Amino acid sequence: MSDREAPLGPCERDDLLHPWIGPGTPYRSAVLAVSGGPDSTAMMGCAALLDAAIPLLVATVDHRLRPGSRAEAQGVADLAARFGLPHRILSWTGPKPAARLQAAARAERYRLLAALADEAGADLVLTAHTRDDQAETVLMRLCAGSGPAGLAGMAPARVLHGPGPVRVTLGRPFLDVPKARLVTTCEAHGWPFVRDPSNADPRFGRARLRRLLPLLAEEGLSAERLARLAGRLRRDEAALAQAAAAAFHDLQRTDPAGKTDPAGEGRLVLDGLGLAALPEAVALRVAGLGLEAIGGHGPALRLERLERVLLGEVLPALRAGAACRRTVAGLLLTARGGRLVLEPEPPRRRPPAA
Repeated sequence: MSDREAPLGPCERDDLLHPWIGPGTPYRSAVLAVSGGPDSTAMMGCAALLDAAIPLLVATVDHRLRPGSRAEAQGVADLAARFGLPHRILSWTGPKPAARLQAAARAERYRLLAALADEAGADLVLTAHTRDDQAETVLMRLCAGSGPAGLAGMAPARVLHGPGPVRVTLGRPFLDVPKARLVTTCEAHGWPFVRDPSNADPRFGRARLRRLLPLLAEEGLSAERLARLAGRLRRDEAALAQAAAAAFHDLQRTDPAGKTDPAGEGRLVLDGLGLAALPEAVALRVAGLGLEAIGGHGPALRLERLERVLLGEVLPALRAGAACRRTVAGLLLTARGGRLVLEPEPPRRRPPAA
C-alpha cells in the first residue's frame, strides 16, 4: 500500500483536527457534517478518537433525493451513538428543482447546517472535503471559465452565513488529504460507510470530471498538482484582494454634483485615472468591489463581462480622456472627466401607449 493510500495514523489525525477541536481551539462548539460516506465517516471517527476540548454535534442532511437516504442517515446516527456523539438528521423538504439539482442541494445543505449551528450555539461547522474534491472543484471552475479567485478552489476555512448573529466558520480539516487515505482509515478501524450512487451518475458534471481524473493523472495533471495550483492561486488572490481593498479606499472621490455616497446608497465615484494606472488584475478587483458595494446581492457578475467592459472599453476611454457609458449586470459604469461613476442602471422607459 502506497503512502497515498495508507490509513491516517494517530499523530496525523490529531494534527489535522487539533487546531479545530483540540485544546486551545478558538471555537466553543462544533457541528460535524457527516453524510455517511467514507470521507465524513473518517472525520467523525477521528474526532471521536481525539480528546476534543469542545462539544461536538454530528449532523446528517437527508436530501430526500433517492430511496434509502433516510436509512443511511439513521446509520450515521447509530455509528455516532457508538462513538458517544449526539446526532441530528436534517431534512430537505419541499419541491426539488429540475435543473442544477446538485447546486441547489449544496446550497440547502449549507443552509440547514448553518441553521443548526445557530440553534445549537456552535460557531464551527466541519466538513470532510478532500484533495480529490479540491481537484474536481478546480476542474469544474476551469470549465466554467473562472478566473484566479475561482481557480483558487475551496478555502480551508470561510464564513458560513446563517440566520443568527453568531459568526460561524466552515472548516475543512482534510482538504489536503487524499480520499483514498480516508477510505482505508475507515476500513482499518471497521467504521461502516456508504457510497452515494449520484457520485458516479454521468448526468452530473462533477461525476463526469471525476472519471477523467485518472486519465489526467497519467499525463501529470494529478489531484495533488491541481490542489497545489489552487493553493498557489489562493495565496496570490489574497495579496491581490488586499491591494484592491487599499486602492478602493484611496480612489473614492466626491462627485461635483454632490451625489456620491460611499456609504452605500447606490452611487459611487472613483478616481478614473488612478484606476487606469493600476495593474489590470488590481483594477478589475477594485471595480468589482465598487459594483458589489452599490449592487449588493444583485445579478451575478461574470468575470468575462467585466474584463470585456472595463479592460476593453472603460479604462482605454479614461486614459484617452474620452467619455464611455456601459452596463454590467444591471449596473451602470460612466467614464467622464477623469472619473468613473458606478450606479444602478436606470429603469427603462416604456414607450407611450398608442
